[in-house]
Amino acid sequence: MLGDVLLITEKHLAAAEKIIVEVLARKKEKFMIGISGESGSGKSELAHAVAKGLRKHGIIAKPLHIDNYYRILPLLRTKWRTDNGIEQVVGYGEYDWETIYRNLEEFKNGEKSTGPCVDLVTEQVDQLTTDYKEVDMLIIDGLYAIKTEGVDLAVFIELTYHETKKAQVVRGKEPQNEYRARVLEQEHKMVQALRSKADLLINMDYEVVKA
Repeated sequence: MLGDVLLITEKHLAAAEKIIVEVLARKKEKFMIGISGESGSGKSELAHAVAKGLRKHGIIAKPLHIDNYYRILPLLRTKWRTDNGIEQVVGYGEYDWETIYRNLEEFKNGEKSTGPCVDLVTEQVDQLTTDYKEVDMLIIDGLYAIKTEGVDLAVFIELTYHETKKAQVVRGKEPQNEYRARVLEQEHKMVQALRSKADLLINMDYEVVKA
């Protein structure tokens, strides 16, 4: 996402190094990593730390933020969720999975790929084109990233939105009203349901452990 605030710290770098060890052990052509976790848990920071760490091993890895793929535009989403019932619509169905899988297929084929990219300043959706010919790995991060079919390594961050309050404040995602609190609670339920899909867990101390 354009304009996103990334606060990469020592804990993200340390976790990334352990994930990279696992990636190298499983390495294959057009490898895909999925990183899931709740709002403020450090998904994007971890994805970027892993991508930069892999460069040291001669591997070009690109983060792909699937929160760019919401079907409802940012400026319309609050009203749409409220009108249709937060507890009924917040979840996997909000994403444009058809476009996600098209872009993933283009990555696997080493093709040029165009997909959405949210500008957090304007809250508009741009289109970003990437040439995947020279990209070796894709790091998919987002609330429901490890739900994505075909992921070769699934990483799940166990921190919940209750533990990530400070990060939400810094990134402008602190619940300011009942609406945001209800959204976070519904996302919590949906994200936690994916824990069993994980190969690696990032625990409450941000340590990497086998699932």
